[in-house]
Amino acid sequence: QVQLVESGGGLVQPGGSLRLSCAASGSIFSWNAMAWYRQTPGKERDLVAAITTGGSTEYADSVKGRFTISRDNAKITVYLQMNDLKPDDTAVYYCNAGNYRNIVYYPGSSWGQGTQVTVSS
Repeated sequence: QVQLVESGGGLVQPGGSLRLSCAASGSIFSWNAMAWYRQTPGKERDLVAAITTGGSTEYADSVKGRFTISRDNAKITVYLQMNDLKPDDTAVYYCNAGNYRNIVYYPGSSWGQGTQVTVSS
């Protein structure tokens, strides 16, 4: 079992920036990637960005050029730097540990508690 703890959400004005953090612990050797998802009420949880243990990354089209995912392997922590935030980025953001098989990210069963990001003037 993997434990994931997110932090860093909050209220920000359009065009602003936030950095989310996700600290992992537990059975970390059962997965080869970590990812950020987001969810708004009544909608599915969508992949925002993912990163492998080797540093390869994937982004949703809606955040390319604005968001950057990174990881600190020593701290077993993944970050999501979010710049030029837009009202449509408002959501609860969740961290996940999973696996890439070929080029597809498969989320694991462990999720963090989520952190709210609100973009509003």
